[in-house]
Amino acid sequence: MRIDIITVLPEMLDGPINTSILKRAQDRGLVEFGVHNLRDYTLDKHNRVDDYPYGGEAGMVLQIEPIDRCISALKAKRDYDEVIFTTPDGEQFVQGTANELSLKQNIIILCGHYKGVDYRVREHLITREISIGDFVLTGGELAAAIIADAVVRIIPGVIGDEQSALSDSFQDNLLAPPVYSRPAEYKGWRVPDILLSGHERKIAEWKLDQSQERTKRLRPDLLK
Repeated sequence: MRIDIITVLPEMLDGPINTSILKRAQDRGLVEFGVHNLRDYTLDKHNRVDDYPYGGEAGMVLQIEPIDRCISALKAKRDYDEVIFTTPDGEQFVQGTANELSLKQNIIILCGHYKGVDYRVREHLITREISIGDFVLTGGELAAAIIADAVVRIIPGVIGDEQSALSDSFQDNLLAPPVYSRPAEYKGWRVPDILLSGHERKIAEWKLDQSQERTKRLRPDLLK
């Protein structure tokens, strides 16, 4: 899989994509990242990629020309399944979205910035708009990193124990059950006896019951 990220702040992505699981995935040849500085694609002598919006609204807007030049340059090298724009008013990013995107071969993520992008970008160059929540960030770099992490970690071979990823919260619209580790007792606080019983069927039933109870109590919207 290849993920190309277009940004005006490429340094913000150095840490997230070059550490932990994402670095391991790259080292294993399971994913390839390309981070592209939008300023490299502007014809402006001052490397500006933004300008004032028509109509007099406050704030600055990313211009269409450098974005189009960057996307066109990438598409000249390979085909892309999705060109994603990170924006607060996009579709909500959920586990099902991550699962779907993990099956793609190549995707582009355009990081929003300033007041937004020239709307013609969204009308003609973008195939999908994604939001990580109902709030506004300074830019879309953190959102792009979150999307990349959620997608890459479920690619087969990235995590050693693939069942671990499949049992995460939201994979089946339920929150994950409680987890415990050694010691079995600490300060009088005991691990539930069922988890120490070795009875696989009863343990599985307990975990399902716990998942359903936690979801009903903490995220009842998921059950709808």
